[in-house]
Amino acid sequence: MKITRLAALLGALFCGTAFAAPLTSGLDTKGMDPAVRPQDDLFRAMNGKWVDNTPIPADKSRYGAFIELRDLSDERVKSIVEDLVKETHAKGTVEQKIGDYFKSYTDTDAIDRAGTAPVEPLLHEVAAVKDRKQLVALMGRWEGVVSTPITLGVQADFKNPSVYSGTTWQDGLGLPDRDYYLKDDDARLVKARTAYQTYIETLLKLSGSKNAAAEAKAVYALERQLAEAQWPKVENRNPQKIYNPATLKELEKKAPQLQWKAFLDNAGFPKTDWISLAQPSYVYAVAKLIDSVPLETWKLYLKVRALDDAADMLPAEWREANFAYHGKAVQGLEKDRARWQKGIDQLNAALGEAVGQVYVAKYFPPAYKARMEELVANLMKTYAKSIDGLAWMSPETKAQAQVKLSKYMTKIGYPDKWRDYSKLDIRAGDPLGNAHRATRFEHERQVRRNGQKVDRAEWGMTPQTVNAYYNPSYNEVVFPAAILQPPFFNMEADDAANYGGIGAVIGHEISHGFDDEGSQFDGDGKLRNWWTAADRKAFDALGEKLVEQYNAYEPLPGKHINGKLTLGENIADLSGLQIAYKAYELSLGGQPAPVIDGLTGEQRFFLGWSQVWRGKSREERAAQLLTIDPHSPEAFRANGAAVNHDGFQQAFGTKPGDKMYKPEDERIRMW
Repeated sequence: MKITRLAALLGALFCGTAFAAPLTSGLDTKGMDPAVRPQDDLFRAMNGKWVDNTPIPADKSRYGAFIELRDLSDERVKSIVEDLVKETHAKGTVEQKIGDYFKSYTDTDAIDRAGTAPVEPLLHEVAAVKDRKQLVALMGRWEGVVSTPITLGVQADFKNPSVYSGTTWQDGLGLPDRDYYLKDDDARLVKARTAYQTYIETLLKLSGSKNAAAEAKAVYALERQLAEAQWPKVENRNPQKIYNPATLKELEKKAPQLQWKAFLDNAGFPKTDWISLAQPSYVYAVAKLIDSVPLETWKLYLKVRALDDAADMLPAEWREANFAYHGKAVQGLEKDRARWQKGIDQLNAALGEAVGQVYVAKYFPPAYKARMEELVANLMKTYAKSIDGLAWMSPETKAQAQVKLSKYMTKIGYPDKWRDYSKLDIRAGDPLGNAHRATRFEHERQVRRNGQKVDRAEWGMTPQTVNAYYNPSYNEVVFPAAILQPPFFNMEADDAANYGGIGAVIGHEISHGFDDEGSQFDGDGKLRNWWTAADRKAFDALGEKLVEQYNAYEPLPGKHINGKLTLGENIADLSGLQIAYKAYELSLGGQPAPVIDGLTGEQRFFLGWSQVWRGKSREERAAQLLTIDPHSPEAFRANGAAVNHDGFQQAFGTKPGDKMYKPEDERIRMW
């Protein structure tokens, strides 16, 4: 399900507002490379000098426009927290919880003095397991606290989206993805695999094991078996495949080893007759492994999962081991992130909306929300016109598409109703306990709603998050406040770069309702086929062309983009750029755009689009993202969508021989 998409906000400029002062181009011309023509490489033309001259900070695995804004958001949250911790607050207040959570996590001296005592209760739970029923019960108790092979949750039911239903999801691996265990033809993945096995052994040694090497091998062997049973990410993109309702009676018959009643009861799941299995074959495989793998190996596995989860909040040698694997080996970091910034991540995860309420009051004026609402409405109208003009779609399916578009819900800036944290227990000097109580609190908040009416006012991101998303079950687009800044939107810039930036990424989010996944849900969020067979066939054929285009890109030597994994995002990039360009043209009212910095309005539009995707990654992180991320790397997002755009080809006068030239009859046009 999509719930991590890119987009943005704001926009009086999009309505053609006149300004007394001359407007800038909105482009960072210092970061452009004049030696590279947009006709050959739009990304390098806009960002080449920046890429060549900007080192990735030692504590980051990637850097660029998004990361810069996330750093700014973190700094702002830090200032909020520092103001809070200057004073003493009554126990149980939100202020006390925010302050104690952050102070506890960032006080590494106190963490060092506490030793391993904070994680001992979890290790005692593991040691107390005497049989497989107790093993499964423990996995249930750890739901929302420590990663285990099966994650339980709830979501809007795919076939009845007004009600929450329970679902399982594959989980429990220490490496980022199943491919890290199974692929031997990528040296980068093999290197990370070796580092992970060393990390397991280190955790066991630090915990006092006298036979850490052999135990680590046993744990890794079990994880490899789990990886072999897990579904590839491409298969998990198909909502038809991952919706598999099963009654508890059926599950008790097919997978009795999972002790379903004990598992669900200990997970805090309310009484239910059925749940959906996202990956049924994986669940059945785990059930068999519960029975066939020695109990002591399972206990070692859970011990490692608990230690890995806790390591960042244990003494220095644990934190160093955690960084050596998660930071250096997997992401290529040269040094660990500042403790305060990691603390902000933790705080946002635990008390995000409490922090967000203060963030919005300080950094998001009400006028911004009103302007964003105008802009989104403008893009929606343009999308509706675009649907009417589709040559490959029949009137019958067009009518259904218009109905879906008319039912979109838009959320901008922040929730209308803030989350209640009154029952969350946060204690001074207890970072690991705070983290576990916070994650279990959220897990229980979610699962207790099984079978209840869906709360459509709820948000899946905090206001201080630099991101956005489309949720197909709610048929909504959501734009948090923190993304309302350059390069996405620049109040002092001409319309062109803003449409190419913020306009295109808003169009991106809208387009997710019509990508290969989102298009399978109707306007009410129900998984239902509203297409004619011929139209779906035509749409899928266009998608296959896009898969082929991105499959050909090779960001790292020997490692190509997975066109099927990234298809949804690539469709949204392509369609969002098309819609934003049409909206920009309409905004001109038939008048020519001014020439600024020697560039026409149309040229600035596409350069603004490229500027949004300014970024670079360390090789380790790039390899990880190519394995697990449904988004293409930045340069290929900028160029891959533009090369199919008639407006781009016209704006820069491309011709055969130019690297970005694509014959008109080969350009892919979807929405």
